Amino acid sequence: MSQPNPQDLPIFPLNTVLFPGGLLPLRVFEARYMDMTRECLTLDCPFGVSLIREGKEVGAAVPEQIGSLAYITSWDMQQLGLLQLRVRGGQRFRVVESQAGAQGLLRARVELLPDEEDAEVPAQFTALADLLRLVVADKTDAVFAEPHQFGSASWVGCRLSEILPVPLAAKQKLLELDGALARLEILYRFLEQRGLVGRR
Repeated sequence: MSQPNPQDLPIFPLNTVLFPGGLLPLRVFEARYMDMTRECLTLDCPFGVSLIREGKEVGAAVPEQIGSLAYITSWDMQQLGLLQLRVRGGQRFRVVESQAGAQGLLRARVELLPDEEDAEVPAQFTALADLLRLVVADKTDAVFAEPHQFGSASWVGCRLSEILPVPLAAKQKLLELDGALARLEILYRFLEQRGLVGRR
């Protein structure tokens, strides 16, 4: 579902790619991100997660222009000064302009990208959904948010993109793709080249 376009969004640059519908645990300890989290919890609003293009998580970082909204689903502070968050990915966005505040917190004016057109997983790609079923069956903890949508090309493509051991730059390209079926095709070719799936 499309959300109203936030005119101003705090951005959390990370060495990870958050996909729509994905779950992401975060450890927050820097003052600027503590404040950001407090603001988002108070206002019940998301922040943005973008892959770091230049720099490091601690300190100054330049994020990719396309990221995903992050909605806080749970939080805990068992240790003073260390906040444990769990977020869920929302709609993708494109940064229009950004600037760093006094504490170094990056804020951006963003354009929300349309939800990609979904489709049923084509018969030739059902092995991809089968791989995800195995992952779910093999884990005692929740890997993916429910409901699991093994018939959705968008859901299967995003979940595989999250867990496959590919470079972060490749994950970013998969996030930026506008077509769910195009993403499945790329993922299938990747796995086929490694003998992990085979054409039916």
